[in-house]
Amino acid sequence: MTLSTSQKAGIINTHRTHESDTGSPEVQIAILSERINSLTEHFKAHAKDHHSRRGLMMLVGQRRRLLDYLKTKDATRYRGLIEKLGIRK
Repeated sequence: MTLSTSQKAGIINTHRTHESDTGSPEVQIAILSERINSLTEHFKAHAKDHHSRRGLMMLVGQRRRLLDYLKTKDATRYRGLIEKLGIRK
């Protein structure tokens, strides 16, 4: 359910805005999206894992807040990111 170091580094390289970027909203949202997708796969096999489901809901809320922040700061970056990640809204 957690991302390996190599997976996280690949996500950062894909979504960073400059060479030393590790904390921009785009990178954070991409990492959260990957964690959300892996947890969603986990629930296909473990439907009654309600403790992890709470963690998933917290991750979804955190990603939503970051997306709202990005939308208010720069709408073009927001639209590009949701299109790139395939997030609905």
